[in-house]
Amino acid sequence: MNGAADWLLRARAAADQPPAQPREPLHLDVEGHPVHVGSIEPATAERMAAADLPLRRMHTCPGWRIAAPVGPSLAAIAVWLRDAGLAGRWRDERLAVVDGDGRALAEVERSVVRVLGLSTFAVHLVGYASDGARIWVQQRAFDKATDPGRWDTLMGGQVAAGETVETTLARETWEEAGLDVATLLELDRGESLTIRRPVAEGYMVEHIDVYAARLPEGAEPRNQDGEVERFECLTAAALDQRLAGDAFTLEATLILGARLRPVPKAS
Repeated sequence: MNGAADWLLRARAAADQPPAQPREPLHLDVEGHPVHVGSIEPATAERMAAADLPLRRMHTCPGWRIAAPVGPSLAAIAVWLRDAGLAGRWRDERLAVVDGDGRALAEVERSVVRVLGLSTFAVHLVGYASDGARIWVQQRAFDKATDPGRWDTLMGGQVAAGETVETTLARETWEEAGLDVATLLELDRGESLTIRRPVAEGYMVEHIDVYAARLPEGAEPRNQDGEVERFECLTAAALDQRLAGDAFTLEATLILGARLRPVPKAS
């Protein structure tokens, strides 16, 4: 399996796309200074401003500014977006709102992060069988808000506000696969990736940390939270065939594709 296949090249191109509609910079008011955190479609911003939400067009530079105190302002904006039918499925989960350096400035309801073009963080686990030759994958539940029924890595989840990547890895590995991270063998942190692409709710900017590990002999994943339909353990050839058939999420296609068809290092 040398070289990148057409399906992997298409996935890499799909993961680096500009917004489908024009967007303008979105800032938070932090101690009286605007800090860039995301982007927003002008028409949506105009509607929000007309609804007397704490969002105003900036005059000193392009874009929009969410007024302080930013916590209550973001909460009010999230509820308005939900009621206006512009948000994704309401989660009652909070993600960090970060600046360009990844510094957490505030928190916001997960379902509105794409509308606001906010950067998010996720972690995935590539799980090898005990023989080290086969790879465990999961089929996402058919009632998932995103990519229902598609195939995925052994585990994938977003980093919640206040969590570290390591905390999310441990929590999500148990919730999705019923596995204790401490029992995994050869746990290793691989290369991260970033996806930038338009999605139904707006624009996605997600930074993904990727781990890989081998399951102990006799261990099998068992879902705990109802968000996984089933697991399968695939040979490299079977996995390659299923990836070529566009059965996986974009994130999993990129992560698993890189395992099967690594990019040659420059000499």
